[in-house]
Amino acid sequence: MHVRIVGTRGIPAQHGGFETFAEDLSLFLASRGHDVTVYCQDQSAEKLYEDNWNGVHRLVIPSASHAVGTVSYDWATTLHCSRSRGVVLTLGYNTGVFSLMYRVRRLPNLMNMDGLEWKREKWSLPQRCWLWLNEWAGARFANHLVADHPEIASHLQRHTSEDKITIIPYGADAVTSAPIEMLSSFGLSSKSYYLLIARPEPENSILDIVRAFSLRQASYPLVVLGNYSGRGTQYRQQILDAAGPNIHFLGAIYDREIVRALRFYAKAYIHGHRVGGTNPSLVESLAAGNAIIAHDNRFTRWVAGERARFFRCTKDLTEILDSVEQNPSQLLEMEEASRQRHGNEFEKRKVLEAYEKLLLRIGRCYS
Repeated sequence: MHVRIVGTRGIPAQHGGFETFAEDLSLFLASRGHDVTVYCQDQSAEKLYEDNWNGVHRLVIPSASHAVGTVSYDWATTLHCSRSRGVVLTLGYNTGVFSLMYRVRRLPNLMNMDGLEWKREKWSLPQRCWLWLNEWAGARFANHLVADHPEIASHLQRHTSEDKITIIPYGADAVTSAPIEMLSSFGLSSKSYYLLIARPEPENSILDIVRAFSLRQASYPLVVLGNYSGRGTQYRQQILDAAGPNIHFLGAIYDREIVRALRFYAKAYIHGHRVGGTNPSLVESLAAGNAIIAHDNRFTRWVAGERARFFRCTKDLTEILDSVEQNPSQLLEMEEASRQRHGNEFEKRKVLEAYEKLLLRIGRCYS
């Protein structure tokens, strides 16, 4: 089959979970003999161009990276893609209204509905209304939906029927080793730091986490990956103002080998996301055998499993950190629980094969 992957900034991955997934899936499908096209956004390009990346066809569309530019990029992608043949995999519903075009052109469209984007605190009321409208439209116009979490599947049933939804979480390869020398450039050593990887957004609980580490006499620092430098939001500035000397901001790192090493040697992974379904970063930490300390909500509890530790506020997190440092055997038990949870639910190949099977079925049913 010919699969056209739309909705991301493109490959190779340099931004986030959807881009990483698009890279993994496109390479997997290409290795299985399928023709794969990934649409990519490039603000430095002067005109549309095409190339080949590791056996995957890339179609690059020039577009600015701000919100209006991204909407125009999605529209340009939809127009171009709808004139082609194959099966469309749309990652995210942020411009779900555009998928009506695929229906009109009778082009099979499988849509990954991601999380509850319209609930994120960073959006204004008009933006939330726009995102909710696109969730509604995507759920109706796409031929079939992928929910990455059982709670997302339940939510989507208010928009469409249960038999139009398939649950497929994200996956990751198990990490059993990593080059420890990659830590030296950051002044780190094995099991000498906690790790957090997230954008500085309110629904990710970063401020609560930073305060917990800054207010206590921490034995180990918190290492933070993400873009926390330069001009940003008021929330980002609050995080920087609250950060004590034991908070180490390493910036946004997209080298997957470095990130894998940072995960593998972390004392524990701190996950503060409150909104969304199955978070790819949390899955990757399970795959690395990290002890998980996560925000207590219905999304993270299903992903991390009941043997992880959960917090709701700064005080909770402080108490958990005190507990695991006074009794290190807890962390060993949590690490083993993470490895078991990953093996039971989130192996990458099983996830990619599920997508291939579903794309083939959608292509047969709606072509």
